[in-house]
Amino acid sequence: MSEDASVLVVGAGPTGLLLAAELHRRGVDCLLIEAHSEAQHWDRATVVHPRSLEVFESLGIIDPFLAAGVRQRLVRLYSDGTVLGEIELSNCGSRHGYNLNLSEEITESILTDYLHQQGGEVNRSSRLTHFETGPDGVIARIESDKTREASFDWLVGCDGYHSITRQLMGIEMLGHDIVEPWAVFDTTAAGWTERYDGNFGYLDTPPVIVTALPGRRWRVYLRPSSPDSDLVTDATATVGRYHPTVTFEDVTNPARFHCHNKVAERFRAGRVLLAGDAAHVCSPAQGHGMNSGIQDAFNLAWKLALVCRGHCDTSLLDSYEAERRPVAELITNEGDMAEHLQAMTDPAGRRSRDEGMRRTFSDTGSRHHEIVAEAELDFDYGASPIVVGDGGGGIGPGARLPDTIVLQLAGGEERPLHEVTSGAGHTALLVGGTSASHEELADLHVSTAAASEPPIVEAVVVAAARGDTRDSWATVDPSTTELLGIEAITLLVVRPDGYVGLRADRDHLEALSDYGRRLGMGRSSAGS
Repeated sequence: MSEDASVLVVGAGPTGLLLAAELHRRGVDCLLIEAHSEAQHWDRATVVHPRSLEVFESLGIIDPFLAAGVRQRLVRLYSDGTVLGEIELSNCGSRHGYNLNLSEEITESILTDYLHQQGGEVNRSSRLTHFETGPDGVIARIESDKTREASFDWLVGCDGYHSITRQLMGIEMLGHDIVEPWAVFDTTAAGWTERYDGNFGYLDTPPVIVTALPGRRWRVYLRPSSPDSDLVTDATATVGRYHPTVTFEDVTNPARFHCHNKVAERFRAGRVLLAGDAAHVCSPAQGHGMNSGIQDAFNLAWKLALVCRGHCDTSLLDSYEAERRPVAELITNEGDMAEHLQAMTDPAGRRSRDEGMRRTFSDTGSRHHEIVAEAELDFDYGASPIVVGDGGGGIGPGARLPDTIVLQLAGGEERPLHEVTSGAGHTALLVGGTSASHEELADLHVSTAAASEPPIVEAVVVAAARGDTRDSWATVDPSTTELLGIEAITLLVVRPDGYVGLRADRDHLEALSDYGRRLGMGRSSAGS
């Protein structure tokens, strides 16, 4: 175990694996420790949402995910013998118009390979037992084959709901336990006549969720009818009401479990941060738990790397909590609502619930909102202290850059915009609309390149609406500039996590300097 590292990451689940890999990719040495002696062989988490798939694509690791998983395009809900409504994820607004279903241990395996590609490793049978913090770092006690102490600049707890990191920090989890237990099992469904690429929720008693797995298997989640009930019998009683010929066969991995809806009161205390289930836990009803941890890691990694390498002040890390904690609160609030709706037993209440859900699914706007929320594409960092600029009539600061925009490069090759902006650093994107002066755009290109400070800004890309453009510029369809609300010249600074940090429709260079100040560039990073 090498202890010569800037960051100690505790916990090698999806959150810790991705965080450690992304730090290594940016040249930050980190030590990743995991208490378990070997990787888990099965885990109940299943769904990878479109936003997480966008992350994996930007890292160049989406192919093994697509090869291992099954695409889930449909979500359909039932109650009282009828269909309440459904959503098709192809309308979510991402190139990945589907959830990808695969068991979490496969996700961890792929992320472990990615970590190895970046030069990192998982140090197993290694447990954090104590740490002390100071203004310049953390002294951590680690137990493995022997007890040792080591110094780190930063410590990040990705060690789950029972996080020893959070406990040693003295940070409380705010929220509540979910009283009624959940259960799960994997199975084949003989006699199944519905679509296979779906997630089917049955809001009866007991409620059951059936979601596709690779190999034409299914993962069945349910609320058991009693503490000692037979899980297959419980699920069959509900699903059989809609599919009388279905039988669950070759059942594996039956388990009961308890859940919680809680958010840590803080995500940062000095030199120590929390991410993933160590920072927030939610109902499994909507499949946001693992995915939100992946977003935590992707948000934190580039910020922590800039601080570790001395490019930005430690105040930049305050934006991690400012951006990610509201997302955690939103997810847990939605989880509470899902739990409430699912657990209803009063006949009048259930009828009112069902009618309300029918109205939601029949209204185009409400249905689209549900689609985007399921895909995790509805999160916005517009209130963040580090985003700045003009709202415009289209994409604004703090918004996710859509992955559906296509550029035509100077040589004629077409390439998705998000591929051009998916580096380890920021990308300054100068977009000229239909009324842009190409001379002004050319001058601004030179000035922006000169004013940009690597590694904050890794690349400057110019894209002009189709017309007379320079040899090195890309072109973009005028309908795209209209969609983005761009008429003349707009500077978009795209963060490494794919969100817009800056939008400037005027005073572009002044706005770029202001954005640098927001990130804490040029200030001492010695404080905490």
